[in-house]
Amino acid sequence: MVNAPSGLMVSTSDDAKGQINFEVEETGFHQMCFSNFHNRFSTMQVFLSFGVYYEDYQDPSMSHEEEMEEEVSKDLNNTLRGIETATHRVEQRVFHIFRYYSFGRMRKSADYFLMQSNSLYISWWSTALSLLIITSGYLQLLFLKSLFVSTTGPEDDKPRC
Repeated sequence: MVNAPSGLMVSTSDDAKGQINFEVEETGFHQMCFSNFHNRFSTMQVFLSFGVYYEDYQDPSMSHEEEMEEEVSKDLNNTLRGIETATHRVEQRVFHIFRYYSFGRMRKSADYFLMQSNSLYISWWSTALSLLIITSGYLQLLFLKSLFVSTTGPEDDKPRC
């Protein structure tokens, strides 16, 4: 759950693993609250990666300057502008590739850390159940042995049948 500085809830997510995307309209201290509901065996490990994405953001002062430059030298600017546009497009796509790559690594490492945290829990229960099985086998053997008791002694003490 993400709360805005005014106290309003901006976004929620109930996934054990996932990404929270939300749009922010006010600046200030945003509060994030996490629940350990999905992990019953151990503590929770949180990976935070903050990114600010401006989609279709145009600075008004830059657009006016760009119009002035275009009028002065149109041919040269078309070539430079094409290179600049292509460079920005490649830079933006590489940035998004890096973001998705980081998110994929985070999901895989979350599985690894969950497995590692549950390893001690599973080891203790495996040891306890192994001891229980060995003890119950020993007690069954003693019980079966007590059913076949034969006494050694004079002939009069032994049963006839």
